[in-house]
Amino acid sequence: MKTRASNEVTLEFPSRSSNEGFARSAAACFAAQMDPTLNELEDIKTAISEAVTNAIVHAYPDSIGTVTVKLRICPENVLELTVRDHGKGIPDIAQARTPMFTTGGEERSGMGFTIMESFMDKLTVRSVPGRGTTVSMKKKLMPRAKGAK
Repeated sequence: MKTRASNEVTLEFPSRSSNEGFARSAAACFAAQMDPTLNELEDIKTAISEAVTNAIVHAYPDSIGTVTVKLRICPENVLELTVRDHGKGIPDIAQARTPMFTTGGEERSGMGFTIMESFMDKLTVRSVPGRGTTVSMKKKLMPRAKGAK
């Protein structure tokens, strides 16, 4: 059952590497309304950056496709981030989530999913080869005292 969001936004853009920075900034701006700490904001920016970069590099290695980012503010101060593509998909999700595994060539570290997992409270990856991948992440932000500086 999908939790009710108090606010949400959906972004859709071509899988060009220049759009990774846009997605990172947009996620940070959206999350700012939750009054995150600077560390939480950096975690969000890093995780969304890794997910979008994975979609750009791995889903559409030889073409330009569409990447969709959905950001939702859920109950109990939880931010949900979803990155979806309609690219080539992941044949073995468990292998893809293994640290240092990559299909992106020697310039890639193979640490994308590991980084996302370390910065988020929950990471879910669904993929169908030939149809695309959806990466969903959740992070509970710590409520801060009103008026605190």
